[in-house]
Amino acid sequence: MSEHPEPVTERDLRPPADEAEARTLLLEGEMDLEGRLLDASNVTLIGSIRTGTLEAECVYKPVAGERPLWDFPDGTLAGREVSAALVSEATGWRVVPPTVLRDGPFGSGMVQLWVDGDPAVDLAAFVRQDHPGLRRMAVFDAVVNNADRKGGHIIPTPDGHVYGVDHGICFSVDPKLRTLLWRWAGKPLSAEAVEVLERLTEDLLGDLGEQLHQHLTRREVRRTQQRVAELLRTRRHPEPSGDWPALPWPPF
Repeated sequence: MSEHPEPVTERDLRPPADEAEARTLLLEGEMDLEGRLLDASNVTLIGSIRTGTLEAECVYKPVAGERPLWDFPDGTLAGREVSAALVSEATGWRVVPPTVLRDGPFGSGMVQLWVDGDPAVDLAAFVRQDHPGLRRMAVFDAVVNNADRKGGHIIPTPDGHVYGVDHGICFSVDPKLRTLLWRWAGKPLSAEAVEVLERLTEDLLGDLGEQLHQHLTRREVRRTQQRVAELLRTRRHPEPSGDWPALPWPPF
């Protein structure tokens, strides 16, 4: 019998089994970039990422490829994406796919696990459904003040879960919620949402708040706390303010 183990081949690699393995892969894996999404506003690269045992597809958005935005002058869009992922993780709803901030081929940037949507789903019809995953996403968007929840940023998967992507323009201190998910506007929050928001209130005063301060301004974190408090005060989904376009453009 040989004293040396056989080398790992690509056939031995497997996708991550859970979100913990996905984070390990995203943080430690070697990226092999394959192309760019040309319809994205900022540089968005796609490729594969692998360690000695794991492999998956990923999205990489380098900070160097971000366009400056007058209404989001502080920090980076990559930092806002990671902040949204941190809030998502704290809710337990897994709205955002596993996401990290790390160095890559073009410098520091956001690296996110690529998620394949269900090709059988008619997205235009799906976003109008009373789906629990969409309702959770609507609450999540209200918390992070998502200014760009387009239909293309919603990914229903074959197993029934619903992911959201592209959270670079979240956490403004001004009310900028712009979304296709107004179906529940003014309606009472679910008991589940209230429980999650109560837990989020404590998290924002503790470890989650400290993590967000690494990417957001103190005022942005404070306003996030205030949005959660307002949701708990009213116990209702927010309604369009009238001071900001309610729908993103283009919607898909």
